[in-house]
Amino acid sequence: MEYVKFEDFKKLNLRIAKILKVEDHPNADKLYLITVSTGEAEKTIVAGIKPFYKREELEGKSVVIVDNLEPATIRGVVSNGMILATKDGESLAVLVPEKPVKIGSPVS
Repeated sequence: MEYVKFEDFKKLNLRIAKILKVEDHPNADKLYLITVSTGEAEKTIVAGIKPFYKREELEGKSVVIVDNLEPATIRGVVSNGMILATKDGESLAVLVPEKPVKIGSPVS
């Protein structure tokens, strides 16, 4: 196991975001274009979770995101963050807050 220094971990801006819209990626079968709100801004995140979730299961859901991840172009679309999820074999689950919290709340 490789350890991460606490100072490096503190650089991550983990926040609660609300999924506003889910669209099919125009150039990939397993990717969604997900528009989220951080309370301060809306951003698009490209996520490979289409085989595990229907649109209606995601829209309106609060999720944990990495808000300050360097933008990356994925199959021609710029992704501005990452939705955190866990995968166990064939099952995948996005990370959600256990209780309702304000959109944009930091995760620590």
